[in-house]
Amino acid sequence: MPRHSGGRGPGENLLGCDAVHATSGAGVGGSTAPGAGLEHDALLYDSPDELTAVAGAFLREGLAAGETGVIAVGPESTDRLSAAVGHDPRVLVLDRNSLYRSRTPTAITEFRRLAAEHAAPGRRIRVVGQVEFGRTAAEWSEWQRYEAVINAALAALPASGLCLFDTRHLSEPILTAARHTHPHLRTGDGRVANPDYVDPAGYLSTLPVPEEPLESTAPAFAARDVTDFIALRHAVRDRLATVDGPADLIDDFLIAVDEMASNAVRHGHPPAGLRLWTAPGTLVCTITDAGRGWDDPFAGYGPAHGEDLSGGGMGLWLARQLCDHVAIRRTPEGTSVRLTTSWS
Repeated sequence: MPRHSGGRGPGENLLGCDAVHATSGAGVGGSTAPGAGLEHDALLYDSPDELTAVAGAFLREGLAAGETGVIAVGPESTDRLSAAVGHDPRVLVLDRNSLYRSRTPTAITEFRRLAAEHAAPGRRIRVVGQVEFGRTAAEWSEWQRYEAVINAALAALPASGLCLFDTRHLSEPILTAARHTHPHLRTGDGRVANPDYVDPAGYLSTLPVPEEPLESTAPAFAARDVTDFIALRHAVRDRLATVDGPADLIDDFLIAVDEMASNAVRHGHPPAGLRLWTAPGTLVCTITDAGRGWDDPFAGYGPAHGEDLSGGGMGLWLARQLCDHVAIRRTPEGTSVRLTTSWS
């Protein structure tokens, strides 16, 4: 797959070529015929019986319309929902980790694959899903962003999705995020418009960037006023070669760093800089330039030029797939991109 990241004009930030607009038909967005696109609903439930009644009815409604059903939830809920539809063979039961993988762009790609393979012509797929939000602030933030982004990223998908949120166990910030990112709610009384729904672009622009403790420590490697990104690549590669960790994850991290650093040097506004931290089980790298930044919250959740990969604009999209977390920050000094990968 090509890794060229495309060009940008003077003064644009290092990610400008990857900006993706939901209304452009490229990247995460696309046109949607009335009634043909994504339905993204939430069920906030407080008992197993409520989950079974509402989500079971949702699946049976789809089966009656000739739609393929998908269950991708926790083990206990899987058993209940499978029984609620009589173990109908038209309902696919997936390990939720195969759908909601650790990196959100992969989940978006997997949903597209499911629709392409299982939505019959003129029909939809109907998915009951349950995200495992993780244990850290970075993981919570990533999946909160995902819930907002898919309203644009999958807007044209012939799919009805019902996301499950257990109010007994999830934190209030996650439940609040659920209310802000789903246009409709499902209850025992049916499907209703969600008065708390927030436009995805507006919602994403309000989310803070989680702190990374390593950034307050001395970096293992730092470079300022970078002009030779090839020499920088070699220096970062040599430093990562000393890290004791999975070779494939370290290689992926190096590719992501290279993409972002080369963009900063070739297309950003000087000075470009890089700082790298290595700790047991964690890699963090921050790349900066002095560009003014931009306000596109969907950047990097799809190639900037849609399915035409020859047009470039894939640097940030690749980075989001190759790293656990990608955080973009704008400051008076310019723009920074923080890449993080961890393993246990």
